[in-house]
Amino acid sequence: MSASASAPEAKPKLSSRLSKVPFWVQIVAGLVLGVVLGWVTRTHDIPWLYTTLDKVGHLFVQLLKLAVAPLVFFAILVSITNLRKVNNAARLASRTLLWFMITSLIAVAIGLTIGLITDPGAGTGLTPKDGKAPEHAGSWLDFLTGIVPTDVITPFTELNVLQIVFMAAVAGIAALKLGDRAQPILTLSESVLELLQKALWWVIRLAPLGTVGLIGYAIADYGWDLIGKYATFTADVYIGCALVLFGVYPLLLATVAKVNPLRFFKGAWPAIQLAFVSRSSVGTMSVTQKVTERLGVPKEYASFAVPFGATTKMDGCAAIYPALAAIFIAQIFGVQLGIGDYLLIAFVSVVGSAATAGLTGATVMLTLTLSTLGLPLEGVGLLLAIDPILDMVRTATNVAGQALIPVLVSAREKILDVDAYDNASSSPVEEREPLAVAA
Repeated sequence: MSASASAPEAKPKLSSRLSKVPFWVQIVAGLVLGVVLGWVTRTHDIPWLYTTLDKVGHLFVQLLKLAVAPLVFFAILVSITNLRKVNNAARLASRTLLWFMITSLIAVAIGLTIGLITDPGAGTGLTPKDGKAPEHAGSWLDFLTGIVPTDVITPFTELNVLQIVFMAAVAGIAALKLGDRAQPILTLSESVLELLQKALWWVIRLAPLGTVGLIGYAIADYGWDLIGKYATFTADVYIGCALVLFGVYPLLLATVAKVNPLRFFKGAWPAIQLAFVSRSSVGTMSVTQKVTERLGVPKEYASFAVPFGATTKMDGCAAIYPALAAIFIAQIFGVQLGIGDYLLIAFVSVVGSAATAGLTGATVMLTLTLSTLGLPLEGVGLLLAIDPILDMVRTATNVAGQALIPVLVSAREKILDVDAYDNASSSPVEEREPLAVAA
């Protein structure tokens, strides 16, 4: 008998066994384990575990942020140049922006309605003294003047996504004007983008571990008592996002795009679940683009619409949340809002959503809303503690909307691959499936 035949069968490696576990199961397991570890840490006061959860979650978010600046720049640059390969590019871009605005208006209307019905600031026991002004506040002047950077380095070192988008757009338009002479730059940009997407994939695979740290730290640090204080407000944000996510979006898919909404959620699920965990639209952008292509949206159009949406399309962070937060803060500070104020909230949500930048948190957008309404910025401090818990569902709603609009526009323009849409897979984006850059 040969040595190979008599050798005992090798046991499969742990990494091989883990790779066979569905990614969504790994995420859910991370959520459950995070809740348990957070509860144990808070209940038994275990400093080392508290620190470990904090560091694990913080490291995961930092790894995502590390790729944000170059990823946004090259994704926007390549997406703009790819529009030259799309018929009716100007029409597609304008329709995309129009639907961004329409869905934002619907989302902010839902947020305002829920806030007016539930009075989230009543009975919390919070007072203006509990608030603290944020270190950085947004204003319309800062928003408008801050689009143009003072140099080309600072936006990348300070992670000013809006300025990075501006520079990428200028570079992309300039490349279009240069034509064939810009081809070497475009080839390099496409290669760098693929490299960044490959590196980001490795970070995405760490999402279950990052989930343990982020959820565990939130529970350990804030506890259930804090959530109880903000129970109505927290419920309002989750209900508002759920109504948009599972009410408005399916209705638009069924009536405007005339496709099966369940197929959309099946195909978009990998991006939605990652967004919920990572709390970063930009960090999820590569996965969002891939699932959008899986849903039958042409690659050339998806490579424009998704990066554009990841930095400007924020139904959760820039529509539902600031509407509810403005009502909440106004009630705490005893300020009466009128019809004009509600119209201002809607205006800010539609026009100023780019200020959210696609990163974790919506503080800049909230301060922009409060300053426009003349509400005290100290109100932001009332919501910072609960923000990570709210940000999960907000970002999931953002990303679902960023995948939805390209599907709607493609269906309306009759460029959607209906067969691909009907057969979209819910499996996670694999490393062997890098985002294709249109040739």
